[in-house]
Amino acid sequence: MTAASRRPSGPFARLVLLALLAVGCGATIPPIESSAPTPTRPPVTPAPTSGRFVAAAYPAKGDAPCGQKAPPDATHASYTGNLKRITAEDARTVVFELCDPDVTFLTKIADPAFGINDAGWLRAHVGATGGSESIDTAMNGTGPYRLEGWKKGKELSLARHDGYWGDPALNERLIVRWNPDSHGRVDELEAGTVDGIDDVAAADIDTIDGDVSTVSALRHGLEVVYLGVSNTVSPFDNEGVRRALALGIDRKAIVGRYLPPAAELSTYAAPCALPYACSGAAWYDYDPTLAKETLTAAGYPTGFVTKIHYPAAPSVSIPDPGALARDLQAQLETNLDITAELVPEPEDTYRAAVDAGTMDGIHLLTQTPDVADVSASLDPRFVTGAKGEAGTPYDDIVKALDTGRSTANGAKRDAAYKKANDAIQADVPLIPLASVGSHAAFLADVKGGLASPVRQEAFARMTPSDRRQLVWLTSHEPPGLSCADDVDTVARLVCAQVVESLYAYEPGRAAVVPALAEKCTPDDDLATWRCTLRKDVLFADGSRLDANDVVLSMAAQWDADHPLHVGRDGAFTTFRTLFGGFLDPPAG
Repeated sequence: MTAASRRPSGPFARLVLLALLAVGCGATIPPIESSAPTPTRPPVTPAPTSGRFVAAAYPAKGDAPCGQKAPPDATHASYTGNLKRITAEDARTVVFELCDPDVTFLTKIADPAFGINDAGWLRAHVGATGGSESIDTAMNGTGPYRLEGWKKGKELSLARHDGYWGDPALNERLIVRWNPDSHGRVDELEAGTVDGIDDVAAADIDTIDGDVSTVSALRHGLEVVYLGVSNTVSPFDNEGVRRALALGIDRKAIVGRYLPPAAELSTYAAPCALPYACSGAAWYDYDPTLAKETLTAAGYPTGFVTKIHYPAAPSVSIPDPGALARDLQAQLETNLDITAELVPEPEDTYRAAVDAGTMDGIHLLTQTPDVADVSASLDPRFVTGAKGEAGTPYDDIVKALDTGRSTANGAKRDAAYKKANDAIQADVPLIPLASVGSHAAFLADVKGGLASPVRQEAFARMTPSDRRQLVWLTSHEPPGLSCADDVDTVARLVCAQVVESLYAYEPGRAAVVPALAEKCTPDDDLATWRCTLRKDVLFADGSRLDANDVVLSMAAQWDADHPLHVGRDGAFTTFRTLFGGFLDPPAG
C-alpha cells in the first residue's frame, strides 16, 4: 500500500489541502490542539513539615536473611533476594545494603518501577485507606509532568509540572493517544494530527522516509541475534573451525534479507546501545577465501557435516527463521564445503537444549539482557557458572568479564570490556549477526525527537515547533498506572514522565544519569550504595522529598507482607526480576 493510497479522504482531507494551500499563500496554520482543557496550575508550595525528621530503616530491626536456605515458617518461602537493608541516615541520605555485589545497581534503580512516591500520599492511596484502584489511576510524582487526566478509551493528558526541580518541560502538555494499526498511526502523522508515533511497521518505513514532513527515529535494539556453537562438540572444539565460520558467513547479506529494517549489523557480541559494549576488536569482515584457507589449516580441507538448529516459530526479531537458515546452509556449502542439515526446534524445548550445551551443530538464537548493562548481555553466556551454551568457559573471556563486573569506575570498565571483546573475537564462542530495535517517527519540525533504546522517551526535552503541546500516538492504551506493578510498555513510558527514580536514562541512550539522587556512590566491593538526594524537590502536590519517601517506596515493593504491597495485580514483576525475590515471600 502506498503513502498516497492511505492518505485521508473526504471533508478532513479537503481541510488539510486548504490549509496547505493557505501556507503556500503566506497564511499560518494554528497549532493542533487536543480536546483536553488548558492545564490548570495548582499551587506547588511545600506542604508543612510535621517537625523534626525521624530516620527510618527497612527492615526496622536486623537485616534481610541473605542466602536463607530453609523457609522461616510454614507460611513463607526462603528469601532469595539481593537486598539486605535500606536505611535513611538523614533527610537526604539513603543507604542500600546488598547481599552480593552488583555493578548494575544504578541501572536497575533507573527503571520506572522504582519511581519514588511521597510516603504520605502512598499511604493514602494504597490499602484500606485508598484502595488499589486509586494508585492504579492516580499519580503524584516529582517529574517534569503531572497527570492531568485520563479519558479512558481516548487519551492521557500530562501537564507541565511547574514546581519541577530541574529544567522545565519544553512543551506545556504531553498527550498520549493510541491506535493499534501501524498504517493508521502513519496516516495520522502525515496528516499532522500527532507529533510522533511509535512502532512503525517495516512496510511503512519507506513511507515515513519518503515524506519531507516526517522523519523516522531508530530505536537502537538491546536484543541480539547470533549463531552459537559449543566447544564441547566436535568440530567446534577447534578454534580454527570457529574462526573459519566467522570469516565465511556473509552476515551483512543475511541481516539485510531476513531481519527487520531496524536490525543493525553487529560489530560486537553485545549491542552497541549499551555503555562499554563496543570497544576493542570489531568483528571479522566477510572473506570467503581466507575462510576456506583457515578451515583447511584447521584440518578440514573438504569441509564436514553438521546441523543448523533454528526456532521453528517466527518472531519479531527473526520473521522468517527457516529462510534465514536456508541461506546460511547455502553459504556454508558454497564457501566452506560444509554440509548442514536444517533442524527446526520448538520454542518450549529449544532454549533448554541450548543451555545444556549439547546442541550438535550451529544454533540460531536471540538474547535480551534483563537490565541495560553490558554485563547482563555477556555474563549469562560466558562467565564461570553460566549456562552451558558455549561449552567449557573461555578463561580469557571469564577473567575480563569478572573485572568488568567488579568495578563501577568507567575507565576501568571500558578497559575490561575492551579485553573481553578482544578475547571474544579471538576465541569465537559465537557469531553475532545483529542487534534488533524498532522505529518511531516524528514530524520533521519536532526538535529533540529521539527514540529510546529502553522505550523511555524524554518528551520533556522535545519542542513541537510553535505548538503548545506534544501529541504522542502509541499502539495501545495502558492497562493502568501502578508504576511499581506494571510491565506494560506504555504504562512504564507514562510513569517515567511523572514519577522519577533516583537515576534515569539519558535521552536516546541506555546510559543512566542522576535524577532524584545527586549521586549514588558504592563501597569498594559494590555491596553498599550511598545515595545523596537533591535539595528542595517537590512532588506535584507540594510535598517535599526526603529519604523516608525512598525507603517506603522501595519497602512496599520488597516486602510481600507489607500493608502497602498492593498494585494492579500484586505481581511486582520488575522488582522480583531485578532484585531476586521478595522479603517474606509467601509459601508455594
